[in-house]
Amino acid sequence: MAYIEGKRPVLEAVKSGYPIDEIFVADNLERDDLVKDILRKARAADITVREVSRRRLDEMIERDPDARSGRKGKKDDGSSPRVHINQGVIARAGAFPYCGLGDIVSTAQADFERNDSRALVIVCDHLTDAGNLGAIARSAEAVGASGIIIPNKRSAHVTPATFKSSAGAIAHIQVAQVANIVGALEKLKDEGFWVVAASEHATSTVWETDLVGKIALVMGNEQTGVSSLVLDHADLMCKLPQVGHISSLNVAQASTALMYEWLRQNWEA
Repeated sequence: MAYIEGKRPVLEAVKSGYPIDEIFVADNLERDDLVKDILRKARAADITVREVSRRRLDEMIERDPDARSGRKGKKDDGSSPRVHINQGVIARAGAFPYCGLGDIVSTAQADFERNDSRALVIVCDHLTDAGNLGAIARSAEAVGASGIIIPNKRSAHVTPATFKSSAGAIAHIQVAQVANIVGALEKLKDEGFWVVAASEHATSTVWETDLVGKIALVMGNEQTGVSSLVLDHADLMCKLPQVGHISSLNVAQASTALMYEWLRQNWEA
């Protein structure tokens, strides 16, 4: 069971339509403007709000394996108590509404026809960090991508950590879980997409790679990159130009740079 902690994150989750089962509010909480707004929007969205003790809130977060906001501090005696910043408000997240691959294909076709013959789909090849997935979703939504495809096994999935790192954008972009990434790529190819895999082993930079039109951009695992099997099914490979000494950017940072190059090329086409 996963929880979103804090007044502002809970408010943004409710406003953005992120699935929420229940909201829990401390029984002695001061009803400031943020809390009042949460309660109003929860009622409008027909979300149950329950008053519980502060101790109960802390116990709920302690049991949440996805909790990100707690930090341990040092007491004078050297012990390390759990410090919570839930601010007396937490929300129990519901199941994220994944879509089907066909839904993303349909959206991409509509985007292609409406947006000067451009469409972008992001394919995540077994990312493991839900925060990275959220950061990628934030950039994907910003550039107008049609959707994100992730594997349904051995991969990060959408959690409250994803919501937090996406700044709520994950609620505004379609995400499809698929059993087979290669099969999804072949479907996209059949629909007129060029599959472009991001790899530091590519010989061409993204500046030299044609990203105009329908593009399926494949981003790889944080440690191993895009798998060899997926690379074998890519039409093109590209990398970011680099003049520094660090071998590569974080996958979320790299995806942002690549997505904006796609947008630039299509903007100017």
